[in-house]
Amino acid sequence: MTKIAHPTDDQQRYVLNSPTAMPHASGFLWNPKMMLHMNCRGYAVAQFMQPEPAKYSHAPNLEAKTFMQPEQPYYAHHPGRFFYVKDRDSGRLFSAPHEPVRQESAVFVFSVGKSDIQWRVEHDDIRIDLRLDLAKEDALELWSVDVTNLSEKKRNISLYPYFTVGYMSWMNQSAKFSKELNAIVCKCVTPYQKYQDYDRVKHLKDLTFLLSDQKPDAFETIQQHFEGEGGLHNPSGISIASLQGGESLYETPVCAFQYNWVLEPGETKNLKLVFGPSKTYEEVVMIKNRYLKDGAFQEACHSYAKYIQQGESDLLIHTPSPKLDNLVNHWLSRQIFYHGETNRLSTDPQTRNYLQDNMGMSYIRPEVMKQAFLTALSQQKASGEMPDGILIHEKAELKYINQVPHTDHCVWVPICLKAYLDETGDYALLEERVGFSDNDHQESVAEHIDRAMRWLMKSRDHRGLNYINQGDWCDPMNMVGYKGKGVSGWLSLASAYALNTWADVKRAFGNGENSNEFKHGAIELNKAVNDHIWNGSWYSRGITDDNVAFGVPEDEEGRIFLNPQGWAILSGAADSERRSKIIKAVKKELETPYGVEMLAPSFTAMREDVGRVTQKHPGSAENGSVYNHAAAFYIYALYCAKEGNRAFELLDRMIPGPDEEDLIRRGQLPVFIPNYYRGAFRQFERTAGRSSQLFNTGTVSWFYRCLIDGLFGMRGERQGLRVDPCLPDSWNEVKVIRRFRGAELHVDMRKQKEHDQLKVFLNGVLLPKNLIEGLVSGKVYKVEVLIPA
Repeated sequence: MTKIAHPTDDQQRYVLNSPTAMPHASGFLWNPKMMLHMNCRGYAVAQFMQPEPAKYSHAPNLEAKTFMQPEQPYYAHHPGRFFYVKDRDSGRLFSAPHEPVRQESAVFVFSVGKSDIQWRVEHDDIRIDLRLDLAKEDALELWSVDVTNLSEKKRNISLYPYFTVGYMSWMNQSAKFSKELNAIVCKCVTPYQKYQDYDRVKHLKDLTFLLSDQKPDAFETIQQHFEGEGGLHNPSGISIASLQGGESLYETPVCAFQYNWVLEPGETKNLKLVFGPSKTYEEVVMIKNRYLKDGAFQEACHSYAKYIQQGESDLLIHTPSPKLDNLVNHWLSRQIFYHGETNRLSTDPQTRNYLQDNMGMSYIRPEVMKQAFLTALSQQKASGEMPDGILIHEKAELKYINQVPHTDHCVWVPICLKAYLDETGDYALLEERVGFSDNDHQESVAEHIDRAMRWLMKSRDHRGLNYINQGDWCDPMNMVGYKGKGVSGWLSLASAYALNTWADVKRAFGNGENSNEFKHGAIELNKAVNDHIWNGSWYSRGITDDNVAFGVPEDEEGRIFLNPQGWAILSGAADSERRSKIIKAVKKELETPYGVEMLAPSFTAMREDVGRVTQKHPGSAENGSVYNHAAAFYIYALYCAKEGNRAFELLDRMIPGPDEEDLIRRGQLPVFIPNYYRGAFRQFERTAGRSSQLFNTGTVSWFYRCLIDGLFGMRGERQGLRVDPCLPDSWNEVKVIRRFRGAELHVDMRKQKEHDQLKVFLNGVLLPKNLIEGLVSGKVYKVEVLIPA
C-alpha cells in the first residue's frame, strides 16, 4: 500500500491523496445516454447522445465531439466543476477539488468508487466534501456538497459552485437565472449552414442548466464578469461582496452561484446540484420536480448504483497478486459493462470494436452479446463482407473512419462468437435466421459465417495473402494497399485463426464434414504466410502495393510489429522453432517495464507506403505505444502456447502500480485499463509508461478472456467446463469463484510435487478427465484442482 494512492480497506474504492503527484488521475462514470471522465483536480470531459455525441459543457472554442481523445490535455479554461470557498472575514480563498485556485490543502482525498466519485478537501479549518453521481436514465450529473466548520469559532463563509458551460455556439448563446427553479439556464442554437440541417438541429438539447435545491444569495451567468481581471485563479467576481447577477447576451455563459453561510463550530451545511442538458425550459422544470423533491436525489443515486451493479464480475479471485485481485474483483467487469452498454457512445461503432466489446459481455450479460451479434450479421452483405461499422440507431450513418475501407471485419465474427458459445453453450444461435443488408433473403447464422469465411478466402492475391486495402485492425495503416495490391501479414494470420476457429465450432455443432473446407483454407493461408511473410527472424507486417515487405529486420524504423507474432501462434503458422524465435524477438525488441510495444522502433517520419500510422508521435497510439489491445492478443497467444510465465508477466504490467514510482510514472489509478501507455521506450525513455487515460479500449474483453481461457484455465465447452490452468511458477495456490451457466463453482487450485498430472475433484470426487459436466443452474459446487508443481 502506498501513501499517494491505494485501495480502501474494503477494496471498494481507490483513493488518491495528492492533486499534484498524479494530476491527470481520473475516474469515469456512464449510463446508456452519457459518459463523464472526471479528473482529480476538477476537470471534466462529458458527452451525451442525441443520437450523435454532443456536449453540454464546452471548451472555449468549438471542439470535436465524435470520439474521446487520448492523453486529454487540460488547461485553465478546460471544462470543469469547481467550488470556491471564501472566508468573508479574512478574504482568504481556496477551491475544491483543487483547480482553479490550486491552494495547497491540509487534506486532499480523491476517491473513485464504482458508481460515484468523491473528494474531501480541508483548508483553513474548513472541510468540503463533494460527491458526484449520475442519473440512471437521464444525461445528468448529481452533485452533493457538504461544507463543515472544523474550527472552534463561528465562520462566515461564501461557497461558489462554478460549472463551466463554455463557448456553446457562434450563432446564438445566452444565459439567465430562474428564480422559479433556483437554476441558471443557458441557451444556444447548434450551428448549421444548410437549410436542410434545420430539421435536424431543431430537435437537439441546446440548453445547459445548473439546478440547486436552495436559493442562492447571488449568481453570475457571464464568464468574463465572474473572472474579470483576476482570472480563474482569483476571480474578480469573488473579490467583491456579491456576484453581480449578469444576464449573458451572446456572451460566453457560465453557471455560478453564491451561498453566504454562517457555520457554527462543527456545523455542516449541505447543497445539492443537478447539471446537464435539456431541450426546453419545461424539461428543466420536470427534472427539478423529479430529482430535487424530498428524498428523490438520494433515491436517484441509489438507483444508479444498482444499475452499475448489473456489470459485477462473474469471476472473483484470491491470488498472490493483490493488484490483480483488485482489478479483476472490482474494476475489470465494470469497464467491460461500460463498453457493451454504451458502445463507446457511438451510433456507428466500428464492426471490430462492436464485436469485441460485446464479446466481453458474454461473461457478464450474455444476452447483450447475443443481440449485438445478430445485429451485426443483419448488416452483412450477401457476398459475405461485413461493413466497416454497425448502425445501432435508426438515424445513424456510417461516418469518419467507417468511410475508409478496411478488410478485417469478417475475422472477428467467429472469434467473438466462440467466446459466447464457450460461455453459454447456446449453439441454437447458429440456427437462427438473419437477413442481409443488400437483399431480403434470410439464412442461418451458421450460413452467414460460412459466407464471411469464404469472403476472407477469396480476398487474397496471387501469393494467397489477404489484401489490406486502406487498413486492417490497425486503422491508420492506410497506404499499404490503397492501390489494390498491398497485403497484410497480420490479416492473413488472423484469417487462418478465424477459419480454424469456425471449423472447430462447426465440429462441436455436429457439422464436422462441412468444416474441412475451412480447415483447408487455414492450411493454405498459413503456408502462404510462411512462404512470403516469415523473414527468418519474425513475421513481417505486410507487403506494400509496390511489393516491398515491411516490418522486417532491414527496416530502420518499424522493424518488428507485435500483432503478426502473436497471431502466428494462434493460427498455427508458427511451429515450435519459429515460435521460440518470435518470443525471443518480442522480448528483445518490444518488451518494456510497462508492457509490450506494438512496434519498434517507432516511426519518426512519414513513410508514404505505410501511411498515417507513421505520422503519429513516436511512442503514442499505434506508432509504438504499449497498445494494450495488441498486447492482450499476444498474451492470449502465449497462454494458448502454454507460455504461462511470460504471459502473466506481461498481463501484470498492464496494471499500474502498486509501487508509488510506477503509479506516478503512469499517472493513472488502477481503476481501468487504458488503451495505451506511451512506448518508444528505447527512443524516448522520459515519457515511456505514461497513460493515455483513455478507457475506450478493446483490451478489457481480451484481458478477461486471458483470465478465463489462460491463467485460470476455466473455459467453457459445449459439454461443460474445461479445467486447464496455466499459473506462473511463482504461484502455489489460488482461489477462484467462477459463475458458469448459472452454477457457482468455488475452486481451490494448488500445486503439489507428488502429482505428475492434473487432477480435478468435484465435491470431493475425482473426475476421470479435466472436464466438469452436468452442472445445474442455481447450484454451488466445490472444486479442487491439484497441479503438478
